[in-house]
Amino acid sequence: MSTIFGTSTAAFYERSLLNLNALRSQAEETQAEMSSGQRLQRSSDDPVAASRLRQLTRADVFNEIDTAAANRATTDLTLTDNAMSQMTSFVTRLQELATQAASSTLSNSQRAGIGEEVAQIRENLVSLANTRDGAGNALFGGESAGDAYTLDAAGNASYIGTGQAGTISLGGGQSVARGLTGPEFLQFQSGGATVDLLAVAKDLADALTSGAGSAAAANGALAALSDGLNAITTAQTVVGSRLNWIDLNTERRTTLSEQRTVEQTEVGGADLTESIARLQNTMLVLEASQASFSKLANLSLFSVLR
Repeated sequence: MSTIFGTSTAAFYERSLLNLNALRSQAEETQAEMSSGQRLQRSSDDPVAASRLRQLTRADVFNEIDTAAANRATTDLTLTDNAMSQMTSFVTRLQELATQAASSTLSNSQRAGIGEEVAQIRENLVSLANTRDGAGNALFGGESAGDAYTLDAAGNASYIGTGQAGTISLGGGQSVARGLTGPEFLQFQSGGATVDLLAVAKDLADALTSGAGSAAAANGALAALSDGLNAITTAQTVVGSRLNWIDLNTERRTTLSEQRTVEQTEVGGADLTESIARLQNTMLVLEASQASFSKLANLSLFSVLR
């Protein structure tokens, strides 16, 4: 009989302690839920919801990668637009100088002075053509890491970049070219032939400084300079459309990110009001259980059974 009493007492204590420990664990989990704002502390709490949360988290990681790529493309295209804006200013100045030099009222020495400014502008154009992107690579050299253009011993500029500018993924299967190569806008059609703006500027500078036939050379360069200016402004329009495309994709990613945030809250977020109420209820039950255990453990019958 004493064995039965002893076993019953031990079972009572063990069962009571298990119940109290379960209540304490439940209270701790609710407190952790309130602290983190997440109702799922482990995947086993809700495997389906946990799987969906992992998918949403991966999507957020990819979104950060796509955002960084879009920022890089925006930087490169903005640099491209700025460089071409400076080029248009220089070409406009070349048109003004060519118009002056074409006047029959100027002497050869005066045209030579104009030619020196033309030569300086041409150097600036070459420098702009070799502008570097945000990573330090050739902005107008496609995938080339070095300069886009090189000068030979005679000062002639040659393109040494790759055939195309690289493309950057914007996410969702969308992409954008990060820039333009030099030949895409510095080479253009004029008078039924393909001409190069850098070559036009050099030829004009050489003709004006040499003096012979400089007025005719200046007059002949005007049409090519006009076509070159149109080629640059057209290229700027392309760059502007690409920047708009990036903005549209950025808005799409932002919208999707906001939707994921809402879904993450709905799937795994904790309802603070409900959590507080559940914690208060758990603590009330725990306190009552502890009080009941204490009273039952001190009854004389249990003292006898012990």
